[in-house]
Amino acid sequence: MHKLFVVGLGPGGADGMTIRAKNALENSDVIVGYTVYIDLVRDAYPDKEFLTTPMRREIDRVRLALETAAQGRTVAMVCSGDAGVYGMSGLCEELLHEYPGVELITVPGVSAVLSGAAILGAPLMHDFAVISLSDLLTPWEKIEKRLLAAAEADFVICLYNPSSKKRHDYLSRACDLVLRFASPETVCGIARNIGRDGEEARVLTLAELRDTEVDMFSTVFIGNSQTKIVNGKMVTPRGYLYE
Repeated sequence: MHKLFVVGLGPGGADGMTIRAKNALENSDVIVGYTVYIDLVRDAYPDKEFLTTPMRREIDRVRLALETAAQGRTVAMVCSGDAGVYGMSGLCEELLHEYPGVELITVPGVSAVLSGAAILGAPLMHDFAVISLSDLLTPWEKIEKRLLAAAEADFVICLYNPSSKKRHDYLSRACDLVLRFASPETVCGIARNIGRDGEEARVLTLAELRDTEVDMFSTVFIGNSQTKIVNGKMVTPRGYLYE
């Protein structure tokens, strides 16, 4: 069987990759990915062949990786974060049946919900929900239902893809929905450029978050009713009893 690794690179820096991810890249002949993600690893693997596709060419990218593997070469398809969290492993699994000679191996990575939480403090110590605000593949009406359900259930909420040029008001719209059930003083956080140059972490209230501009390099965390600020960090208590 010819191998296709689907590799989560983590937040972006080499020190954020798992050992399994590094081994998969080292053992591959060809590395395939979106241009931005290829640029994160190109210098570290100068002896590899790189194949890229632009944004929104995901199906073409997966077929390119599978076809290259079917030709007898060991291939790694790279994604940021974890390949199974808004990544490429699902599409690879769906199309794998068209390439019977290829073995698919998903290599997990550190998703932004985890790496972002780490630089903000400890916001995920209790139950949480992860919701993408991108409506390219999911209707806004469904996103709205998920936000309302998570807010009513008092989950900590992590928001992926919180804003873009075409969706500049989506974060404020999301905050308005959460504010139906949560206090304006709810502790929130923004993690930006996680693991890369210009890394930033900011803690603020839900009311402040509503009027804050963010970009696609940001991951947003909305705390639950118990989340608090401890030494400038965002902390959701687990509920341990201590003296």
